[in-house]
Amino acid sequence: MQAARVVTAQRFAQGMTFDEYVAYTGTPENLAREAGWWLGTTRHDFSGLLRTRYELCRLSEAQGAAIRWLAALPDGPARLLGISEEWSSDCRRDVPMVARLAEAGGLELRIFPRDGQKQTFQTVPTVVFLTKAFEVLYTYFEFPAIYRKTELARRLGVPASRENREKEWERFIRDWGALQESPFWQVWTSAAVDEILSALLERLVVGS
Repeated sequence: MQAARVVTAQRFAQGMTFDEYVAYTGTPENLAREAGWWLGTTRHDFSGLLRTRYELCRLSEAQGAAIRWLAALPDGPARLLGISEEWSSDCRRDVPMVARLAEAGGLELRIFPRDGQKQTFQTVPTVVFLTKAFEVLYTYFEFPAIYRKTELARRLGVPASRENREKEWERFIRDWGALQESPFWQVWTSAAVDEILSALLERLVVGS
């Protein structure tokens, strides 16, 4: 299999395990960094929420069997490299499930923060599936295809100008938070796993 490498073994080893990452998100070092502008650029301690999400996330029997099947293939997935910022609801939704996926498949997971002290604008979460030789099999970005985030935000009335529509913004944040508490949040999490597994199957079996 000819595939690109995006990271060396030495660099990969510098990443955090899921438990280390969760602990890091609650540290003064992390909380001093800038957050997403919709949070007022001030970080909140989401470490407890990440742990709760992890406890809630469970693979289905078929999903668990699928990742074990894929991992057993020659040049199958052996490692996961995640890029995450916990202020992102997409990261809080999917990264705990990615940790479950890694555990089920016996894959080594390492997580890196995306930003330094200031926020940047590359997509998070980004999850790169690697072979034992650190060759790239598949990269998952941000959210599954069935989660039409932009359309949902538009329907919920995301304001065009935060400065001129403070009340509308407060309502939008309230409604968006309620959506995250709804059963659909877990539906989209499960859909992300299905999308990942299907893409890995295509890469390894079909060769696309």
